[in-house]
Amino acid sequence: MTLDLEQLDATAAVEAFKDGSVAPAAYAEALAGRAAEYSNLNALQSFDPEYLIRTATEAFQAHPEAPLSGLPLVAKDNINTTNYPTSGGTKALLDHTPTNDADVVKRIIHAGGFIGAKSRMHELAFGITSNNAITGAVRNPHDSNMIPGGSSGGTAAAVAAGIFPAGLGTDTGGSCRIPAALCGVIGFRPTTGRYAGDGVVPISHTRDTVGPLARSVRDIALFDGVLSGDTSAIADAELAEFTIGVPRQMFYEDLDPVVAQAVETQLSSLSSQGAKLVEVSFEPIWPHNEAFSFPVVFYEVMRDLPAYLAKHAADVTFEALVAGIGSPDVAGAIGSQLGDDAMPEAAYRAAMEIHRPEMRRIYGKVFEDHGLDAIVFPTTPLPARPIGGDKTVDLNGEQAPTFPTYIRNTDLGSNVGAPGISLPCPVTSDLPVGIEFDALPGQDRSLLALAGAAEKGMAQ
Repeated sequence: MTLDLEQLDATAAVEAFKDGSVAPAAYAEALAGRAAEYSNLNALQSFDPEYLIRTATEAFQAHPEAPLSGLPLVAKDNINTTNYPTSGGTKALLDHTPTNDADVVKRIIHAGGFIGAKSRMHELAFGITSNNAITGAVRNPHDSNMIPGGSSGGTAAAVAAGIFPAGLGTDTGGSCRIPAALCGVIGFRPTTGRYAGDGVVPISHTRDTVGPLARSVRDIALFDGVLSGDTSAIADAELAEFTIGVPRQMFYEDLDPVVAQAVETQLSSLSSQGAKLVEVSFEPIWPHNEAFSFPVVFYEVMRDLPAYLAKHAADVTFEALVAGIGSPDVAGAIGSQLGDDAMPEAAYRAAMEIHRPEMRRIYGKVFEDHGLDAIVFPTTPLPARPIGGDKTVDLNGEQAPTFPTYIRNTDLGSNVGAPGISLPCPVTSDLPVGIEFDALPGQDRSLLALAGAAEKGMAQ
């Protein structure tokens, strides 16, 4: 049987295994073929086709009725696995194979799935291009000259190319949602703390989270249930049931024309299908967001990364890891924290004790005042740009700094700890565009109901 991997999502694959219409080994063989066909994307860091095929059968036989029975996934290479090394995309950890799986991987295995490959990423997850000087640039399946986004670029590229039906990434400031948008798949950032974080090469324990990437909202809901333990029913909702905020300030400013057209078309579609769209503003929030975002990342990474090494890779010193960083942007970011310019504790304390509570208050009040279920905005201000533009990218004829430009719209939700999901917009251009919905912290399942309704609406 020839499988159409572009059409078969994870849910359908598991259903096919269970009803006997597709053998897990045959499915795994097809994925292995797809991996070989798209090897030019440089999406996979560790991959053994024989392991994939053998384990698909073993996982199915061991858990024939489980939610992910026999399903192979790809995991970003900063998520601990005992069957493959976990490098974080950096030189000092290339041969590092942990002795324990990350907690999220244990949940995948308990649910009958398994990690069939590890995906390439931006070095130490400290960027959004996935142009990694150690492991090479990951390429966008829609145009191999373009970035796939990051830092979970390999997972997004593998899912978009049909190499795997779904996968795991991590998201600190947008690292699941940005590559999902640029590669044309779905990326979900859960409420911070919803999924266990142990066994993941960290940036910031305050902001980091694992997140799934897939090609359907029902798959995202499936993985959310497995990873969180929350299997509450997700309503089969209609768009007319939702009130959605449209925050024009910041989120909609200075957009690439392709993004602007795609998102405005989708807003009109949402409205025509009954969704209530309300113009809102978060204006007082931005100084707090700026005072929180980078101070927390820079202060915590210098403590969380050594703590990870001490627990999971005791033979690698922090000094050796820093010395081996190959990507200039990452070396510069980490290096900036080694001397007198390191983030002061006072700035960190202010971020945690003053700016985060105030951000959450403002964010929640906007939702309360307008009766919002979510807000909607372009996931990124621009589509994918050529590989190599790690410092600046062209935006409307001007050179804009790459990293802050791409995270501009995803950063706030990360800092508030809110759940967010990026869906691919129908577009007339060659490159994908993402549209994101964010909700209040804790409203993950209702956000997925909205995302499911929006997905149905886009298909009409």
